[in-house]
Amino acid sequence: MKIFRYILWAWLSLLAPLSAAELGDDGLHKQDWFFDSFFELFDDLNTAKEEDKILIILVEQAGCPYCRELHKVNFARSEISEFIQKHSLVVQLDLWGAREVLGFDGEALEERKWIQNQGVHFTPTTMIYDIDDDGNAIEAFRLPGYLKPFHYLSSLEYVVNGEYKKQPFQRYLQDKFAELAAKGIDPDVW
Repeated sequence: MKIFRYILWAWLSLLAPLSAAELGDDGLHKQDWFFDSFFELFDDLNTAKEEDKILIILVEQAGCPYCRELHKVNFARSEISEFIQKHSLVVQLDLWGAREVLGFDGEALEERKWIQNQGVHFTPTTMIYDIDDDGNAIEAFRLPGYLKPFHYLSSLEYVVNGEYKKQPFQRYLQDKFAELAAKGIDPDVW
């Protein structure tokens, strides 16, 4: 009986309207707070830094169930969407797209070729960029695949708070769990 209920729930969830996102003509889910980019990535990064933000490059593809989950679950949570809007600019790229992207090195490539050169082979992939002390673009952190809301938000906080410069992500999570436990909070990580 439990399996039947789970299958029914999963099937019905596919039919449910998407929360806080619309499906674009390209088959990708869209948020109204995504950055309207000319795909000149270093310029986008500089724009983000001028606003004291980080740059998130979100790679997705049409029909991706985990991309849908990212939008329907993670981005529908106000604590995540508000954090992203306050601290970052989000540029969405299509894993199979053909638009021209001017990379951080100034080289113009088709979207899919630039993504492939970054070692991205599945979706969603969230790449978070910052600028180092010498003014160079650096990938501060990468979320390969779908992460549940707690870990997704924690990874964003990890970069925004500069913790990525001080400690590995696993240590950061262990510290965060310890702080929450000291307050008597058992976080919902699943």
